[in-house]
Amino acid sequence: MAKKNALTAEQREELLGTLKIRFEENIQRHDWMQWDEIQKKLETQPDKLWSLHEMERTGGEPDVLEFDETTSNYVFYDCSPESPSGRRSICYDQKALDARKKNKPDNNALSMATAMGIELLSEDQYRVLQKHGSFDLKTSSWVLTPKEIRDLGGALFCDFRYGQVFLYHNGADSYYGARGFRGFLRV
Repeated sequence: MAKKNALTAEQREELLGTLKIRFEENIQRHDWMQWDEIQKKLETQPDKLWSLHEMERTGGEPDVLEFDETTSNYVFYDCSPESPSGRRSICYDQKALDARKKNKPDNNALSMATAMGIELLSEDQYRVLQKHGSFDLKTSSWVLTPKEIRDLGGALFCDFRYGQVFLYHNGADSYYGARGFRGFLRV
């Protein structure tokens, strides 16, 4: 019987190959890291490989941007040029989705991230991402919203325009074809 959230051997090899190529093609993002060490860690954590597969499947193009020395974790971010295409046209969270009476989107960012085994980027993490390129030049991405803002019905999103990261607010129940979310995964 197949384990839920498990990759086949073929999917695993294809994903590791894709991640390795992306790692090598974007070495400037992590020139102090070694792919072999990252792959060894990935091979011992099939649940993390499944989450990376979900990031890839939904258009996130995950790549390693950080190494957390306190936990010895590599941190993968969604590095697709625009907000991942398979995660757009969604509102912020389940509460916002439930509150919509008409024209509900199919899903919400927080529930999708949880189902994928990843977390939404914070504003600070979004700014870290932008140090590694120019992302979201045409789209925007929901970011983790402080409880105080969410309790008032709002949610935050970011984009990159005019050489700057912009942080905005919107009703948490809003959704747009050009807004999705970016996530991260600690391995």
